[in-house]
Amino acid sequence: MLQDCAIMRLSTHTAKRFLQSWMLRPPRKKGDMSISQQQFDYFLVLDFEATCERDTKPRPQEIIEFPCLKVSGKTFEVESTFHRYVRPVRHPLLSIFCTELTGITQDAVAAEDAFEKVFTDFNAWLAAESVIGSRFTFVTSGDWDLKTMLPNQCADVGAAVPGYCSRWINLKVAYHRATGLGHARSLGAAISGVGLEFEGQPHSGIDDSANIARVLKKLAETGYVFENTFVTR
Repeated sequence: MLQDCAIMRLSTHTAKRFLQSWMLRPPRKKGDMSISQQQFDYFLVLDFEATCERDTKPRPQEIIEFPCLKVSGKTFEVESTFHRYVRPVRHPLLSIFCTELTGITQDAVAAEDAFEKVFTDFNAWLAAESVIGSRFTFVTSGDWDLKTMLPNQCADVGAAVPGYCSRWINLKVAYHRATGLGHARSLGAAISGVGLEFEGQPHSGIDDSANIARVLKKLAETGYVFENTFVTR
């Protein structure tokens, strides 16, 4: 028991020393080449928002916000942004809970395109941004977006899931691997764990995506080389 306690104290002390040394590093200058060479040309940071209720889950859930940031694999700066609200079809009226949680109002989605058109436009954006044909991967905070939500949404409308949506980096897993600390239980935990503060509104897809990108860059500045944490096929 005493040995276990000593190990626990040592682990906690090591973690604190790691974070302190990391957070006290001088800011990196623009163009600093100390970021390790990555295996990806681009990271596509994505965070869906979907229809929701307070005590139950709509069946089916539908994507109502589709944001994606194209992040350079060299500089980790955001080079381009795709951001669309999506009109739900199965449950066209958003719940009060959903609006309070995400900040997305009924007016924001009512006049927008349904998922099929938005997804077509997203793929056109990937092509226009020269992402298709490059080495790229998605980055999400958790596996839900691409493992569950996108396949379910595509199945509901009869659309195929592109093969390139079958692999991604779960930021929480990457955080654990890069820092040697435990898995981040939430995006907020990863943000505070790298010495940052959340910017924007939590559960806003575009704000969550921007914060994921900030953590991604912070991890890259430690010299970490990213690899996919989930591959479905």
